[in-house]
Amino acid sequence: MNLWIWILIFAALAWLIFKRRGLPPKELESLLRGGAQVVDVRTAAEFLRGHADGALNIPLNQLQSRTTELDALRQLVLCCASGARSAMAIRLLKKQGFQRVHNAGPWTALPNLDRSAP
Repeated sequence: MNLWIWILIFAALAWLIFKRRGLPPKELESLLRGGAQVVDVRTAAEFLRGHADGALNIPLNQLQSRTTELDALRQLVLCCASGARSAMAIRLLKKQGFQRVHNAGPWTALPNLDRSAP
């Protein structure tokens, strides 16, 4: 009996850790088509290995000092490698008054859109 309790606890923890972070695909696509600014909070080295088209790279450890590069009136879609750093970035931005911030999760979840299309 004890073993089953531990298995259930482990399964619940694994689900919490590995569940999908980020916006549903249709909501994400709608934000991007609406002109949202994509901000990738991974390190510069990670960003150079691959990134979403049009994304602005502001590493999480520089975000607080670089918020002037962001438009507080525009929708901001944040991404990183897994969604964890972008979640931290959202908390930081909300403390600084940004309201229209969204966690896309991993940058690979961002659709490659022709943003000039209707």
